Amino acid sequence: MEIKKIGVVGAGTMGHGIAQVAAQIGCEVIMRDVEDSFVERGLKNIDKFLSKSVEKGKLDAKEKDAILGRIKGTTDMADFKDVDFVVEAVIENLDLKKQVFKELDEICRPEVILSSNTSSMSITEIAAATSRPDKVCGMHFFNPVPLMRLVEVIRGYYTSDETIAISTELAKKMGKVTVEVKKDSPGFIVNRIMIPHMLEAIKIVEEGIASIEDVDTAVKNGLNYPMGPFELMDLTGIDIAYFVTEYFYRELNKESKWVSPNLLKTMIRAGRLGRKTGGGWYDYSK
Repeated sequence: MEIKKIGVVGAGTMGHGIAQVAAQIGCEVIMRDVEDSFVERGLKNIDKFLSKSVEKGKLDAKEKDAILGRIKGTTDMADFKDVDFVVEAVIENLDLKKQVFKELDEICRPEVILSSNTSSMSITEIAAATSRPDKVCGMHFFNPVPLMRLVEVIRGYYTSDETIAISTELAKKMGKVTVEVKKDSPGFIVNRIMIPHMLEAIKIVEEGIASIEDVDTAVKNGLNYPMGPFELMDLTGIDIAYFVTEYFYRELNKESKWVSPNLLKTMIRAGRLGRKTGGGWYDYSK
């Protein structure tokens, strides 16, 4: 199956990044969000990233223009009627994702694969909102999409081998390293390992054992990680860490290790969600 045109639902941090890497391999892209302002912001962020690549000599101006020319922004889901593949990248809300997939199922051709960029939620449950569960899979990219190499390709209960093969091949064309998640389980591989690290880091600060800065310094220099847990939460969104933790608690037998620390809840209530709001564990307002 040749994939020439890709639909991306969501123009936020993940959505516009996925749209960019799709356009970079020569695909036409339809990037949709609920408001024109969100679409325009996504397009501007793609332009900004590509402009920096031109400045660094990694891309020439003609290539940049060609990539941007392959991306069309829209607020109309009906524009997906002739796409060959879809990646959904809306917020981590299961009911919203199911609503989106139900609508995509009615609009897209029967043979089109519908994939979700969810970082933790059940592909099987999302697929149940469609009449094509065999053509639904997870395709979890990492932030920032143009730079991070990994894509987790996730099976739902009914996902076919063909769907996994096509989705894996597409990710590899985008220059990504792929891993297959063979069983639909909360958090898949990376988040199942990463979230406990983040929760313990928050508890260490909450208990007064060490500062945010020293926890990050310790992890970077003691474990050789490129970023500390607080820096990473600020980059990916503190709200995402919270949503995933709450989902784990509900889905994984309500084990105490998945209870959100009070400090994490306080950050959410204060609207300090990380870089995207100008402040999280660190201040980015300057």
